[in-house]
Amino acid sequence: MTTPLSVSLAGRDLLRISDLVPSEAETILDLAVELKANPRQPLAPGATLGLYFAKHSTRTRVSFSVAMAHLGGTAIALSPDELQISRGESLPDTARALSRYVDALAVRTHAHEELEAWAEWASVPVINALTADEHPCQALADALTIRDRLGGLDGVRIAWVGDGSNVLVSLAALGKLLGYEVVSACPPGYEAPDVENVVDPRQAVAGADVVVTDTWISMGQEHERATRLHDLEPYRLDATLLSLAAPGAFVMHCLPAHAGEEITAELLYGDRSAIWDEAENRLHVQKALLALLLDV
Repeated sequence: MTTPLSVSLAGRDLLRISDLVPSEAETILDLAVELKANPRQPLAPGATLGLYFAKHSTRTRVSFSVAMAHLGGTAIALSPDELQISRGESLPDTARALSRYVDALAVRTHAHEELEAWAEWASVPVINALTADEHPCQALADALTIRDRLGGLDGVRIAWVGDGSNVLVSLAALGKLLGYEVVSACPPGYEAPDVENVVDPRQAVAGADVVVTDTWISMGQEHERATRLHDLEPYRLDATLLSLAAPGAFVMHCLPAHAGEEITAELLYGDRSAIWDEAENRLHVQKALLALLLDV
């Protein structure tokens, strides 16, 4: 590893973007760039990451597992249904025991308060792999994708269209650290906390460098499907809406996507999509984060 690291995250938790300061966020991105160019560096030989996932996952689970393999370590999937916690063992006792086996834990769960309990009782670093409140790893990958495409982040305008999800919360919080602006267009009742919001998606997208959306129906919201489709239909990201953005603007989506709902197939799979680079960058950002948290 040749990048001089100006900060240390050794032993730290990452529960929210606000756990970072600007220099730490920049260091994660800088190291991710180096590891993207030279992906298989055995920086953490023998290290072990526990993946406690109480919710479904494709990109987060696989990218964390591959990241540990590239670093020379091992990831272990920990399904709650297969652990004693499903039979009444307490979370504190589970966290205490797992901390004696693994070097870090990535936790995906529903309530953010449960993640905080893991961090309280575990003696190893705990990483937010998604809660209802935030998705910091996704936001860091998004920032890396934008920086790769535009050459920097300072002064970039990002428009978010649709549901005000946990990804929006983390992306906007990271913007305050890295110098980009996020404006969301969400219908009443779908806004994200602490994010500048307008009701008209055309207003948000006008002049934007990047336009971002997310699924309208997240895990656990399936029973709201009909209502959500009705309320969010005017916020579909399509070519007409994208035409209001800055020349050269591109689209992003954290996936899984539903073509024809929150985004058209034309944009999802078209030449103005950065979505698949964005998905790849989950691997590089999380590899950098693990290397820093494990102090390798």
